[in-house]
Amino acid sequence: MPGFIQDKLEIKFLILYIAARVEEPVPFDAILDLTLCDDAIDYFDFSDCLADLVRTEHLTLDQNGLYALTEKGRRNSVICESSLPYSIRRRCDKNLEEWNRKLRRQRQVKSSIEPRPNGTYTLRLQLTDDKGSVMDLKLMMVDRAQAKTAAKRFQESPETFYSQIIRLLLAENQ
Repeated sequence: MPGFIQDKLEIKFLILYIAARVEEPVPFDAILDLTLCDDAIDYFDFSDCLADLVRTEHLTLDQNGLYALTEKGRRNSVICESSLPYSIRRRCDKNLEEWNRKLRRQRQVKSSIEPRPNGTYTLRLQLTDDKGSVMDLKLMMVDRAQAKTAAKRFQESPETFYSQIIRLLLAENQ
């Protein structure tokens, strides 16, 4: 089944539409995944259009490989978005909602591992919400493998860890 996007100009409109709605700068793969919501778009056309948008200063590409919308890109996105088929915009909005949810989650749940001079490691677990820090916990771990395992488990279910810690701290009889 052919897609709704017919030419490179429409691909550029779509990229601008997406870039205007992501919550922070994104890597190439993220813009690619979000743009491939229409069967008519291929990788090579997408790559050409993305490069053109950077060249024409609609997007920036930073040293970390992240793309962001410029003010020029934002203005043109607003002007051109109605040129995109409604079904494509709806599909993009659904995909963008999921992507932005993942970005928020990454900002809210963090872990880091730092070596200590004595050969052990400090595992830092952080959980935030839109109001600020919910939890900032540092633990000594005997080795990097143990710290990585604990960090991974925390990343998978930080709310569970937080609620269990609170329950333990508030329990009267243990």
